This record gives sequence, structure tokens and C-alpha cells, in this order.
Amino acid sequence: MTEHNLFYENIKKHVAFSESEFAKLSSFYHIEEIQKNQMILSEGEICNFEGYILEGCFKIFYQEDNIKEHILYFAVEDWWVLDIGSFVSGTPSKLNIQALEDSKVIMISKEQKERLYQEIPKTERLFRLMNQKALESIQLRMISMLNKTADKRYVEFKNKYPTLEQRIPQHQIAAYLGISHEFLSKIRRKLL
Repeated sequence: MTEHNLFYENIKKHVAFSESEFAKLSSFYHIEEIQKNQMILSEGEICNFEGYILEGCFKIFYQEDNIKEHILYFAVEDWWVLDIGSFVSGTPSKLNIQALEDSKVIMISKEQKERLYQEIPKTERLFRLMNQKALESIQLRMISMLNKTADKRYVEFKNKYPTLEQRIPQHQIAAYLGISHEFLSKIRRKLL
């Protein structure tokens, strides 16, 4: 499958596009290769991109007092990555986005996305539906963090990201779960 076919499969989960519409839509995007550990967004910058991940993994996080990381989520293949608040409002981001692996991303700028809405109106429906699904996912994550034990959150993590545990350091998973690395080790031993 070519890179654009993967992109097309993701988009048609939400809205049907003809091949010619998809070809036009694709012309608004470009592919970027991102190196491991590269920051594609730092706190204080304005997020002027939206990306669809073809290969690789990113962490979306904020940093408390420039020391402790709080990982909101990981974005892996077939996921979208951006700071939606900064992207939509044009305000400085409170988040950071960093590649955890060498990655390949299909990107669009905010300006190009606005042109895309004008030239292919049904893309507004596409992104509205995608944003609704993202909001639902964030709400479920918040509920999980508020009322589930660390053990249950770890099991949810493994279900949501089945291959990620072998790809990233354990301290990243602990930061996502909101626990210490040592406590994560205890949970893993208990569940084995």
C-alpha cells in the first residue's frame, strides 16, 4: 500500500471521497520525515500544522516546572497529531510534541487547511467528525484517570497501544499513567 493509500483509508473511515476529490485533497498535504527526539512543537509556539502519522510515534505532553513530564497521549501510525487548541485559536501552545522514533508524517498547515475547506467543502464534515472522535477519546481518558486504579489504566494502555510497550521506554508509559516508574514495575510484575 502506498503512503497515500494509507491516508485515504483513514479518511474514508469518516467520509467518502471520490478518487479525484482525494487526489485534490492530497495535493494540500506534504510528507515530512521527523528524526527521533525531534520536537515538532514546543510550549509557547503556535501550532500551525496538523499531521497524519504514516510511521513512527510521538508523545504529546506538558512539562511541570520544566522538570516533570505529563504525557497526555501517544500518537502512532494511523493517528493524527497536533495541539488542537493552539491550531484553532492561533494562541501559544501549552503542549510539546516530540518524536519518540524516526517518523514519517503527512502534514498540512493551517492556511492550507482553510483553503482545503473552501475548495472541497465536505472536508469540513470530515474534520468535524474526526474532532468529535478525538474529544470522545479525551473524555474517556479523563474519566479513566479520575476513577480507575493504576492497574486498570495500565491494562487500558496495553489495549489502546498493543505494540507500544516494546517501542518506548517504561518511564514514558509511567508518565502517561501518572505513576512512578517503580510503581509501574510493581504493576507489571503483579500482572505477570
